[in-house]
Amino acid sequence: MKTFIAALASLLCVLTAFAMEKNVMPTNQTNTIKTDYIVLGMGCFWGAEKRMSEIPGVLDVESGYAGGDLPGVGYQQILNHERLLLAGRTTARNHAEVIKVTFDPAQVPLQTVLAKFWENHNPTQGDRQGNDIGSNYRSAIYYHDESQKALALSTQNAYQQALSAAEYGKITTEILPLKNYITAEEYHQDYLQKNPNGYCGLGGTGVKYPASGQPATQTASDSELTKPLDGKDLNFAQQLVIFEAEHCEYCKLFDKEVLSQWQAAVPVVTTMNTNPPTGWALEKPLFATPTIVLFRNGKEIARYTGYNGEQANFWKWLGFQLLTPEQQKIAFEQGTEPPFTASNLDEKRPGKFVDPVSGAPLFLSQAKFDSGTGWPSFFDPIEGSVTYHDDNSHGMQRIEVRSASSGIHLGHVFDDGPPPSYKRYCINGNVLKFIPD
Repeated sequence: MKTFIAALASLLCVLTAFAMEKNVMPTNQTNTIKTDYIVLGMGCFWGAEKRMSEIPGVLDVESGYAGGDLPGVGYQQILNHERLLLAGRTTARNHAEVIKVTFDPAQVPLQTVLAKFWENHNPTQGDRQGNDIGSNYRSAIYYHDESQKALALSTQNAYQQALSAAEYGKITTEILPLKNYITAEEYHQDYLQKNPNGYCGLGGTGVKYPASGQPATQTASDSELTKPLDGKDLNFAQQLVIFEAEHCEYCKLFDKEVLSQWQAAVPVVTTMNTNPPTGWALEKPLFATPTIVLFRNGKEIARYTGYNGEQANFWKWLGFQLLTPEQQKIAFEQGTEPPFTASNLDEKRPGKFVDPVSGAPLFLSQAKFDSGTGWPSFFDPIEGSVTYHDDNSHGMQRIEVRSASSGIHLGHVFDDGPPPSYKRYCINGNVLKFIPD
């Protein structure tokens, strides 16, 4: 029996060795995913990391630095080196802020990754991206083999045709072998996940990468969204333009909280093109969205960059552009106009009195009465149109009244009014705009 068992064991050893020799794999062994990577420069790596990580099939996006002559440097050293370059005190090449995109080629081909790269920044700006200026913000593709180089060049050519059709200039993206890659500091990794209120980049020109086999032009729907506004279609004397971007959560928030309830007298329009309306001029390039620009006579007068739910700040900015100095003193410094000076003091026509900044209705003319005080007086506001605040200034205890929409100071409310409310809303007429029925 022992002899039989020994013989059987010997036979099993021989069969196992034979199987190994023939590279027979155990049936429970799984194949590992074969990944690839490419290093891309798209300006500030915070927004670039977020946008490229949203591509299905991209497994990891890491912020880093590459393409420079200095090994082992970090964020502050790169900023310092850029200052030396600008001062002419060095000729050593600086690193660019980059992202290392690791992807599964079985799920997403490199061409798709590069198409998103072209779409998600402006590759025609040289050593800058929006208002981020310097060689460390240059557009770049750093490849690690010849097939990546060939695809980078072919996609560049295809996207150049699309850009030219949309009247953009030449692509300035450098396409070079990867050199001196350095992983960025930990606080730069997944920055916008850790800091949701952080910098929101523009996200590109709005020009789509041409689909395979299609002419290098935008589709009709894309063209309508991203072509420059025509200045002839807008109000030349005074116009607000809201510059937005695709997938910009702050733009959606601004649309919901401000634009969806827009009643201001100044006309407003939105666009996803970063250029000014044709024939008009921006004072400087845009660098984040949303950016709200006020144009007068075709020229930028003022801008409000970024929005994160701070409605009062936005309306105050707009108020300083629309109101006279006398109105500003009342609206933002709790000033008071001299009695009997308001142009609408004796206004008796049917209509409504509105906020001069937001355009929101505040009081109806049927609630107005002559209090004899020298200021327009009302016994009731429109429901929800005002807010109330304790005011202990000037040695008095009063209740201040502000506009609920813009937050501007209107006046005070007292308990000596007529029925039915027995309230007297004593309001500065210079911060009321009358609109007759």
